[in-house]
Amino acid sequence: MRRFADYYTLRALVGNQPVLEQKMKKDTHPDYHMIKVQMTDGTVFETRSTWGEEGGTLQLDIDPTSHPAWTGGNQRLLDAGGQVARFNKRFGGLSLKKN
Repeated sequence: MRRFADYYTLRALVGNQPVLEQKMKKDTHPDYHMIKVQMTDGTVFETRSTWGEEGGTLQLDIDPTSHPAWTGGNQRLLDAGGQVARFNKRFGGLSLKKN
């Protein structure tokens, strides 16, 4: 069973009241290290990360130079298993326009 002193330390006394400070747990923070990030166009930059090992290279599949949300390009709708075709067959005749 933990004691009160395991969680708090006495920081100061203000008047007659103790000011308590919570202790930080040991070894809870991740290990940050330098890695290389390779963009889809081949450019490489270094950053700090918790991913992989020191000096490793993270290769991106999608990045701001290729994703339509950043480039302003059109997104393609992929039909997975005929879902779009089935939806259009069921609801294709519906519209919000008043006749």
